Amino acid sequence: MIKTGQLRKIVDLAVFFVMFTVAVAGQDAAKKDEAKAKKEMTGTPVMWEKVDIAAQDVYNGPAGKMPDIGTVTFVSEEKGGHSTKYRIKDASGGTWVAKIGDEAQPETAAVRLLSALGYKTEINYLVPKLTIPGKGDFTNVRLEARPDNVERLDQWDWSKNPFTGTKEFQGLKIMMAFLNNWDMKSANNVILKNGDQLQYVISDLGVSFGKTGNNGLPVFWRAGRSRNMPDEYAEAEFIKELKSGKIKFVFNGKNMGLLNDVTVADGRWLADLLIQLSDQQIVDAFRAANYSDADVKLLSQSVKQRIRSLDLATQGTAADPKAAVAARSLIASGEVRNENN
Repeated sequence: MIKTGQLRKIVDLAVFFVMFTVAVAGQDAAKKDEAKAKKEMTGTPVMWEKVDIAAQDVYNGPAGKMPDIGTVTFVSEEKGGHSTKYRIKDASGGTWVAKIGDEAQPETAAVRLLSALGYKTEINYLVPKLTIPGKGDFTNVRLEARPDNVERLDQWDWSKNPFTGTKEFQGLKIMMAFLNNWDMKSANNVILKNGDQLQYVISDLGVSFGKTGNNGLPVFWRAGRSRNMPDEYAEAEFIKELKSGKIKFVFNGKNMGLLNDVTVADGRWLADLLIQLSDQQIVDAFRAANYSDADVKLLSQSVKQRIRSLDLATQGTAADPKAAVAARSLIASGEVRNENN
């Protein structure tokens, strides 16, 4: 017969054994998860690559001409976000995420412009009309590709990533103000494993080409914001002033503080890319998004004006007297203000 004291020791040993086993199993699982994560993240981080901007097909986008979508098959509904989204397959078995609503057009155009500059982007197209079986008939549907050979990994963080402080990252931040993409949050970012590259991509640019919030106060910046409103985008200011070697933008949105460290040199780097875009390429970005002729004209003119503003504001130096005169003229007009002028 086992005595009480002996029984207690046996129970204690059994409990210890179980806890030890669970702990070891947990450590093994953690090591496996860590090893898996390291394997998945193997590759060269890339956000931007130098391209021949003049040769870019802005109408068709980063993947070239849109494949024949034809008849599609509904797969599932995608959860989360402002817009209704469905996962579908085309007749060839290709997988797409169809975005329905007012974010489809601006996202398509924004991807066209970023890709033309050399930034890594999603592959997307705007379909003027699409029938999704069981869901209905839709107009202006953004289709975003889900290629089998591209693995979608974790999101990347605006505040901490391999490109922090680089010209390409500073340029990308400026582009958010350029596009008025006020929803600049890390949840909209994704790392795509494409071959030996880990591509740092902004996956959601749908709030572009409208107006950012009315002020910079936390929470209250949301008041007055809009998306896909060409007339409001055209009326919105872009550059507020040049101060102590920094560019101050008129941008009231999520994580707006990330723009506080943008220098004139950063703006010059991006301006040197933007000025290589031809008038036709800029027009094609909005034609690809199926905007009306009037909106294509308005948005194209607005984009060209923003390029001109950034170009002149960042080259007004003694080394370039003509540019200096032009920049001072722009500042004097009230479009760009410089505390030193």
